[in-house]
Order: sequence, then C-alpha cells, then structure tokens
Amino acid sequence: MDEVIRFALLGFGVGALYALASQGLIVVYRGTGVLNFSLGATAIAGVFLQWELQNRANWPFLLSALTGVALSALLGALTHWVIMRPLRRASTLIRVIATLGVLILIQAGVVIRYGSNARQVASWLPTNRVTLWGEVAITVDRLILFGVACVFAVLLWSMYRRSHFGLATEAVSESERAASAIGLSPNAIAIKNWALGSAIAAIAGILVVPIITLQVTAMTSLVLAALAAALVGDFRSFPIATAAGLALGIGQTLVGRYVDQQGLGQSLPFLVIVAVLVFKGRSLPLRDYFLRELPMIGNGRMSWDWTIFGIGTVAFLMLTKQAKWIDALTVTMGVSIVLLSIVLLTGYAGQLSLAQYTIAGFGAYVSGRLVAVFDIPFLLALVAGVLAAVPLGFIFALPAARTRGINLAIVTLGLGTTIELMLFRNREYTGGVQGTQVGSPELFGLDIGSIRYPERYGLFVLAMALLAVWVVSNVRRGRSGRRLLAIRTNERAATALGIDVPKAKLFAFSLSSAIAALGGIVLAFRLTSVSYTSFTNLTSILFVGLAIVGGVGHLLGAFVGATMATAAFSQEVLESTWDGVGRWTQLISGIAILLMVLGYKDGVAAEWVKIFRLVKRARKWGRSYFIELEDVSDPNAADSNSSGSEQSKVPARVLSIENMTVRYGAVVAVNDVSFNLTPGTITGLIGPNGAGKTSLIDAVCGFAPAEGRVVLDGEDISRVSPSKRARNGIARSFQTLELFEDATVFENISVAADPQDMRSYLRDLVAPRSPPFPPEVVRAIIEFQLDGDLHRDVKDLSYGKHRLLAIARAVAMHPSVLLLDEPAAGLSTAESEELAEVVRRLAQDWGMAVLVVEHDMNFVNEVCDDVVVLDFGNKIAVGSPEEIRLDPAVVAAYLGSEADEHDSKPEPRTTQVAGGGA
Repeated sequence: MDEVIRFALLGFGVGALYALASQGLIVVYRGTGVLNFSLGATAIAGVFLQWELQNRANWPFLLSALTGVALSALLGALTHWVIMRPLRRASTLIRVIATLGVLILIQAGVVIRYGSNARQVASWLPTNRVTLWGEVAITVDRLILFGVACVFAVLLWSMYRRSHFGLATEAVSESERAASAIGLSPNAIAIKNWALGSAIAAIAGILVVPIITLQVTAMTSLVLAALAAALVGDFRSFPIATAAGLALGIGQTLVGRYVDQQGLGQSLPFLVIVAVLVFKGRSLPLRDYFLRELPMIGNGRMSWDWTIFGIGTVAFLMLTKQAKWIDALTVTMGVSIVLLSIVLLTGYAGQLSLAQYTIAGFGAYVSGRLVAVFDIPFLLALVAGVLAAVPLGFIFALPAARTRGINLAIVTLGLGTTIELMLFRNREYTGGVQGTQVGSPELFGLDIGSIRYPERYGLFVLAMALLAVWVVSNVRRGRSGRRLLAIRTNERAATALGIDVPKAKLFAFSLSSAIAALGGIVLAFRLTSVSYTSFTNLTSILFVGLAIVGGVGHLLGAFVGATMATAAFSQEVLESTWDGVGRWTQLISGIAILLMVLGYKDGVAAEWVKIFRLVKRARKWGRSYFIELEDVSDPNAADSNSSGSEQSKVPARVLSIENMTVRYGAVVAVNDVSFNLTPGTITGLIGPNGAGKTSLIDAVCGFAPAEGRVVLDGEDISRVSPSKRARNGIARSFQTLELFEDATVFENISVAADPQDMRSYLRDLVAPRSPPFPPEVVRAIIEFQLDGDLHRDVKDLSYGKHRLLAIARAVAMHPSVLLLDEPAAGLSTAESEELAEVVRRLAQDWGMAVLVVEHDMNFVNEVCDDVVVLDFGNKIAVGSPEEIRLDPAVVAAYLGSEADEHDSKPEPRTTQVAGGGA
C-alpha cells in the first residue's frame, strides 16, 4: 500500500499542471465562450522566454518568470483582439479553426527561434524529500505545485463569485447585449479573461517543465489533456476542475506503474474526455443550433474539361521533372486524399473531427504490417487497410450521435490521441527502432516504388486521388449527400423529414475514414520503412486548417489546401526560390489559416468559384444553371396533377393526442392536453406567448420528452423516434423555418421527397441517382409556386418564399398529418390570404389532417374548422372559431397575456380574438 501511495504522490506534478491548465481554459471559456486550443502554445512561448532570459541573459528567476508570464498574457490578449473579436459572430467551426491557427502560428514561431529538441531544465523549486510516514515520502516541489494549484482554484473561485470583474464576466456570458446596456464592455472583459487564462497556463508551464522537460509540443499536448479536467468541472467550477486535474495526474502515474500497456497512462485524460462527453451529450441539438453559420459548399459537379486539364498537367510534371518535384506532387496528391475525407465529413456532413490523420495512420498501419509481417501483395494490403478503417470510423461515429460541434471535436481528438499514444508510439507493435519495413510496392508485378521509380508511384497516387474525388463527388450529388447536407445545416429539420441522423453520421464517418486511410497508405508507402510516429494529433489539427484554407466545402479545396502541407508542392516551390524556407512552412500555414478565417472563411476554392461565375456571367459564356420542373419530374406527373386526382390523396389517418404533458425541469409547459386531428379538417392551436403551443408540437413529433400518448390510427407511437414518426406520416414546419440555407430549393424539396432507403448510401458511391419527383411532389411545387425557383439557393429567396418553401418541403413528404407552426408569421395580408387558400386545399383536396399554430386570428378564423386554446400549458377551450371568440376564458387569457406584456390595464381584446391581429 505504501508503494501505491508513493507513486500516487509522484503524480502531483503533472496533476498540478492539468489543474492549472484547466483553470486557464475555464477562465477563457467563461469570459468569451471560446474553447482555446491555442492555450498550450501561448503558454510555451512564455516558458521559453523565461528559460532564455534566465539561462542565456542571466536574469533572476523571478524577473524572467514575470516577463515570460507577461508575454503569454499579451499573446492571449492579442489573440482575442486581433483574431477572436472579429469572429464573435462566426460559427463554432470557424472560431475553433481560428484557435488552431493561432496554435500552429505560435508553435511554429517558437520552433524557429528555439528548435524542437527537448531540454532538461533544473528545478526552480526545492527538491528535497519530506518523509510523511515510514517509507512514504514526497519531494517539496510536488507539495508546492499542489499548493499553488489549490490556492489558484480558491482565488479564482472567489474572484468570479464576488469581485466586480467576476460578476461582470458572468453578466457578459449570460447576455452580451444586456451587459452592454448597463455599461459593460464585452471586449474589455474578454481581453482580460484571455490574458488571465494565458498567464495562468504560463505559470503552470514555468513551474512544471523541470518535471516534463522543456519541449515545444509538450505543453500543447498536456493542455489538450487538461480538457478532461475542465470538462469534469463543466467549464465553470474551478475547485472541481482542480480536483479532477490532480486525480488525473495521480491516475496516470499509477496506471503507468501497474498496467503493462504502453501509452495507457498518457491516454487516461483523453479516455476521460470521451467518457464525459458521450455520457453528457445531447441526442438532438438545441433549437438555436441551426443559427450557426458554416462555410459555403460546392455542388459537387466535376468539370471534366478542367479535371482532364489538371490530370494532364500533373502527369506531365511527374514524367518530366526531377525526383524532388515528383515527390512534392506525390505528397500533395496523398494529402489531398486525406483532405477530401475532411471535405466529406466536415464540409458536407458538418461533423468536426480532429483525428482524420490518425485514422489515415491506422490504415497505413494495417497495410504496412500486412506487407511486412505476412508478405501480402501491396494492392491487396491497400484494400485491407482501407476496409479496416471503416469500423474504426464507425467507432468514432458513435459519440457523434450524442455530441456535436466543439464537443465532437474534443471527442475525436481524444480518441485519435489515444490511438497515437497506445499504438503508433509502441515499438512492439510497429516494428521496433527501424519501423515497419514495407520494401518497394508492386502493382500487378510492376515495381512502382518511389525510390527507384518516383514517376510510377506518383502516377499511381494521382489515380488514387482521382478515385477519391470521384467518390466524394458522387456522394455530394446523390441522395446520401443531400441527407448529409441536411444534417450539416439542421439536425432537427433533417429528423423531421424522416432522415435517420445517426445512420447518416455513421455513413459519413465510415466513408471519410476509408478515404483518409487511402491517403495515409499512399503517403506511408512512399518510403521503404514506415514510422507511424508521424501520424500525430497535431498534424490532424493542421490538416483541418489546410482544408479550411483550401475550401472545406469544395472538391478543389482539398487540392489547394494540400499544396501547403509539409514537403508538398508549395514548400518545394519556396525551397527552390529561397534556400532554407522549409523551416518556415508551418508558420506560413498558420498565417494562411488565420487570414482565411478572418477574410475568406469559405476558402480559396470558393473565392475562385465566385470569380469564375462573375466572369462567366459578364462574358455570357455558356447557359446559366437552371432546373426545369419537367426535367426532374416523373413523365406521368403532369397527367395526374389535377386538383381532384386521387393520386394526390394522402392515406387517411387520425392522430390522437392523449393526456399530453411536457415538463422542463420544474416548469410544466403542457399540462394534460388531449384532442384529435382528423383527415380533411384543419384544427387551430392558439394561445398567448408561452402557452405551450410549440412544445406540444415538439412532443407530438418526438422532439421533446413528454408524458401521455401519441396515437396514429390506433397505433401508439409515443416511444417511436422522431424520424420514424415522420416516415409514418407526421410532417411539420418550424416556427423558425429551419431550412437548409446552403442548398438549393430543389435540394430542400428532394430531401423530403427522397425514399429513405439504406441502399442509396452504397449506390451513390458509384452511380448517384435522383429519382424523379412523383406527382404529389410536383403538385406541391406548383401549389406553392416554386417551379421557377428550383435552381435558386435558399438564401437568395424572399422571406415570403422562405415561408412557402418550409411548408412545401413538409408537404412533399405526402404526410397524413401536417403540423404548421406559425406559417403566416411575417407575411403580408395578400400573402397570408394566398397561404390560407393553399392550406384549405391541403385539407379538402389532399385529405390531410392539419394542425395550425398561429397568432393571426384572421388566418385562424378563415381556415380552421375547430380551435384548441392553451394558456400556461392548460387546455382552456375547444370549439369552432365562432364559439372560441365568445368564450370568456379565452378573452380572459388574452387579457392576462397583454397585461403581462404591457404591465398596465389593457383594453378588452374581444374584437382581436374574433377577427383582429394577434
């Protein structure tokens, strides 16, 4: 037992670093809502300056330490002011990439000045041993580090609870607008928090580097591991995060001592990250998640004339240039394959993964070991490596069902780092000191090894890149691509259209893993001996940044970004122009990433596409892109498109809502509500703001947990998933529309009209197919006057067209039950009257059971057959519009609502309930 305690006490050093680093992360997050991946790089800059001033300039330790901490604080403040402040309204993805760009930039600058070699640093704290009892002892420096971590936790806890600065930070985190209204400056508070968080991390680094050695990447890796402690503290509690950091340090030491598995101890924080986020994740995003803006995406169509020109140019260079140029082009093509996997996963599906290069390394590991150990032919080993990455992608996708955005990025980083530490750095698994000897690859008996025949191997990699871009293009243009795009934009809306979101994510992760593995294999087999330690999490982070620079939503973007990778084409050009510029490559990459996210967040390829379209339009080259309804419709659709056609009739189903209750904690949003929706009738659901109308629709569709039953034609579907309820015939529109803004009108409607089969995921890889619109979909398009807008991007439509498209998309599912949440909100009187006519036809001619939530009582009175009134979640009246307008309880409810809003005695609203505006 004494031995266990001795080793546990050794963990106080690293544990204190985790605790202090987690405190720095929490400070920045509380102040700005940004997860600062660059904190480790910011801190190590200050640590190196302290070391330089003390050891080379002979400054006293305290003065050099204060200067180093000041540098880190300054870098933190500048990061907010120069980078994050302009991006305060950007998407989570862009802000994360910005911090990764800062990480790359600062870390590259430190490497340029100090080199990348590790340095042993003498401890600045006393290291004499203190005996606690018997043989249990601890060095004084560990006790001091433990005390510093605890003191900082108490001070920060007290400051954020009681000081003016702490209370101001809390106010800004709750609402920047409200804080500004009372005279607080969100920017000033954010700068102070960034500076404070960076200073704390620098203090931690200066105190701990004697234990962990002074190395550029060490601090970054340890700060990333400290995310685990911050997560346990929910990015708010300093005492809990500190305790978790110390526990992680102790756990690492004990696991390293008593578990015979290399890398498991170092992986412990990342395994904790995965466990915490998976168990605390949400199955569906919050309502405001769709407001996050994402980079623009391309249409996936390959221009074959430009493609052939590009292939010919690269092939010509490979056949005529020197070996160093061929190798640079080969690396570019290999990296572009990995970046294509990021285009598919992040650009199309919206899933941010920081482990794609680690997955690439896993594919290379499987292929390399098969060749080296079992003498498997290269091509067969390549296929095996690609296939082996698919189940790994499946595993990575499992957390994606419960986490998203920045949480998903952290999970993938944790999983990827675990693989790196436990597999790639374990020489027992990778071939010892010499690495995995793969020799010279052969293709059908032909030696294509890059050492003797660089042009042959280069052409092979070019062919693999062409194969990868063809597959990704097919997915984008097929049904599976439309599903991924829907999930990327809005998971709630995608689910409401019947898309099985977890399965779509599994597809995206699995396919992107296979593509990444292909890239990793062709990069690894450039050499006869493979060292897997190059497949690091930091390179994964860099590759995400390169994908953003190139254009993460465009096929061409992968190739543009790949040119900037280490040893790729751009570096060779720079090396040939300026001798020794290779050491500046990562610095240039960091600057490029930051310039892109600040000025051109859609990437270089997107800007090229915009310029090309402008030139094409100015020169009138070619025919403008346009979609004719007859070109995408079933040829028989026109014959069956009459208003009385039986083919347009939906299956008649009765929806019964029985004793529905929705609770949000202690708040009861809907209380024991029951009523029926019958085919061919329109039911209005009205009530003051906050009455529970949208919560009721969410519960019926499965988006909100509820008590009671939802019965569709006698079948209880209360426990059925939201996507399956949609496929069973319950469609809805959203109060906030929740359209897929990055897609066209055609794609929005196609997502709803597409069969939700699983075969399309495989078919789209080789032959994407868009089934023609059936008659009912064609009728919906014409009914809502969208036949001339199919080719247009949703963001280019007028507000009225937005409203019509939101309803048309739901109608395109040909549902038996249609739930409309404030369909006439924001429409003019004329537009509202036209919509009322359409809604009436949906009930009378199509046979739908329609529920309308609406504040416009003219609209309700005009279209509804009966009306249900809610007030504070309670059903207070049911009847015809005429009966409802005279009901005393309804009048009192509206009067009470107006009194709450205006805090004064209102005028009676009987006339408004009867026929005026709401």
